[in-house]
Amino acid sequence: MSKKHLGVNTICAHIGEIKDEQFKGAVSPIYMSTSYAFEDVAVKRYPRYFNTPNQEFVSKKIAALEHAETGMIFGSGMAAISTVFLAFLKAGDHIVVQNTLYGGTSNFIREEFPKYGIEFTFTKGYAVSDFEAAIQSNTKLIHIETPSNPLMTVTDIKAVAQLAQSKSIKTTIDNTFASPINQIPIDLGIDIVIHSATKYLGGHSDILAGAVACTEKDRETIWNVAKNLGGSLSDFMVWMLERSLKTLKLRVKKQNKNALKMARFLSAHNAVKKVYYPGLRTHPQYDLAKAQMKGFGGMLSFELHDNYDASKFQKALQLIKPSMSLAGVESTMLSPYLTSHALLTQEQRDALGISNGLIRFSVGIESVKDLKADIEQALSALH
Repeated sequence: MSKKHLGVNTICAHIGEIKDEQFKGAVSPIYMSTSYAFEDVAVKRYPRYFNTPNQEFVSKKIAALEHAETGMIFGSGMAAISTVFLAFLKAGDHIVVQNTLYGGTSNFIREEFPKYGIEFTFTKGYAVSDFEAAIQSNTKLIHIETPSNPLMTVTDIKAVAQLAQSKSIKTTIDNTFASPINQIPIDLGIDIVIHSATKYLGGHSDILAGAVACTEKDRETIWNVAKNLGGSLSDFMVWMLERSLKTLKLRVKKQNKNALKMARFLSAHNAVKKVYYPGLRTHPQYDLAKAQMKGFGGMLSFELHDNYDASKFQKALQLIKPSMSLAGVESTMLSPYLTSHALLTQEQRDALGISNGLIRFSVGIESVKDLKADIEQALSALH
């Protein structure tokens, strides 16, 4: 049966599983060995070479979900993104980077690229014209993130990909917030898809991992750098990731549904100044999001009116967890200026529109009624 014709839930449940030939178990066995034979074998396996059985097979599942030829698993999202950047950029090269993106990525570029002699330009906005204006004669890579962290800006994936292709520039995207359930960038022309698999791919707040989906040719380029940097993932964590991926669509569909309801609830609340969610018709890129996404995701951000203290509000929550990271089955909130974007300066955050009162809300699978009640009681507790 061709995997091209399989449904997404079938891919989640079956593609990339390792057959237990010895005991006929229903789930993939874990191969914990760090030492494999090198003579008379088809593949010389070594954990740092990203080709142990568990690493190899779960990569097939992620590739199938992202409509890619192949994939790779890393020890974290930053291990994945930094390895990809260093694989395609060298001294004298230039990268165009979307200005609204994860703070860790931005910090890595600002802190590390000058050491390697790699030039970079952050766009002034996220319209295609902003990317075109930033391209230089030595531009080798364009990197985007959509929806972005934490303001949920939406970039026209197809238009950016076409712009890059017209100038023979490689494209990468951070697809973490959307997940392959909501968005397939490769179908829109992007070359390399990157994930913090810690988030929706893992989905249970117990895995630290990264993932890449791309062509076989690009994987070879990435692998040649990856094997030297050593950002591989233990096979137990790989096995945990495969387990989690089996329920990916079920989880994300519920989170999509809940997040839209919570975004509408918050946008109508008299304590809330602004809500950032691409599924709201008031979002400036709503039509674009609707065109390129199958669902609007489980992430949103909002700002309370100035007479409400964002920190005290989060401390008053009883069900929703004020917690780092995102995309677990449990709902969480955080202040980006203290967490995901803490590595940026106040001036850099201000330029991006990330206020100290901004709250990022990762909506889980709970009852919406209970989530609303928790927010109401927390707001009431402040007065």
